[in-house]
Amino acid sequence: MRERGTLRVMDKKRRFMVKPDPDDGRLTRLLDGVDQDGAAIEARVVEERPLTLFLNSQEIVTVMTIRDYPEYLALGYLLNQNMLRQDDEVTGIDYDEDIETVVVRTKRATDYEATLRKKTLTSGCAQGTVFGDLMERFEATVLDPDARLKTSWLYALSRAINMQPSLYLAAGAIHGCVLCEEARPLVYMEDVGRHNAIDKIAGYMFRNGIGAPDKIMYTTGRLTSEMVIKTVTMGIPILISRSGFTAWGVELAREAGLTLIGRARGKRFVALAGADRLVYDADASAVAEEAKHHRRKGSIAAEDAA
Repeated sequence: MRERGTLRVMDKKRRFMVKPDPDDGRLTRLLDGVDQDGAAIEARVVEERPLTLFLNSQEIVTVMTIRDYPEYLALGYLLNQNMLRQDDEVTGIDYDEDIETVVVRTKRATDYEATLRKKTLTSGCAQGTVFGDLMERFEATVLDPDARLKTSWLYALSRAINMQPSLYLAAGAIHGCVLCEEARPLVYMEDVGRHNAIDKIAGYMFRNGIGAPDKIMYTTGRLTSEMVIKTVTMGIPILISRSGFTAWGVELAREAGLTLIGRARGKRFVALAGADRLVYDADASAVAEEAKHHRRKGSIAAEDAA
């Protein structure tokens, strides 16, 4: 279990402490089909399974997930819903693959019956959920005003993440989130919903005592209100995406003082909140455009619909 009050010292040269494993046979399946010409084909598709989360004896939610890191997903979900506190002592995490459940046990007694009645279904893939009390934590969070994002870091991160082998490149139909520090991608999680991917990162940070104020979150999906809320409540001051924005996501980012950057592809990006954190230290004209085989979507319109 994680020891409270301890922070993990990050290796300043190490990249991808956690990264996707597209060769993991549990996560994809080959299925037979036909193409537009009627020719027989085999297509690799992502597995999607239910997972029911419990906090102590109380059932909280059932999520659809690839189930590669169920323990991190459970911890991160509970943290990001304000049901698990950063100072909570987790006494056990029990995952049972056969009955598709994971139980997080804490020393503190918990009861979130009233909270569970106040929920909002979000726009996240695989259907995300935000509970009412979470906004109180969002409004109380203060992000580090001294955090900075060099454009050289942004370009380096986009290139490294885009070229990393992933389930998306192997099978598609999946989103990714990456915890970064300066120009280094550290923890790369994928799932059928981007909210699951960011929850797994939150759980990993909690278990390993990783601090948030100097970190950057990168996502392949839309910059929606849910992604902004989760990034802010995790204490991360910068959120970057290959894709586009929603208006409410931008409004919330401006309210919270979050730097919000979208449509980050090759040399291009758009900042709609927190642009004062940007340090233009790279010559954009010297940055190569993305190679076609590394592009996840074909156009801005397609990316915004991802």
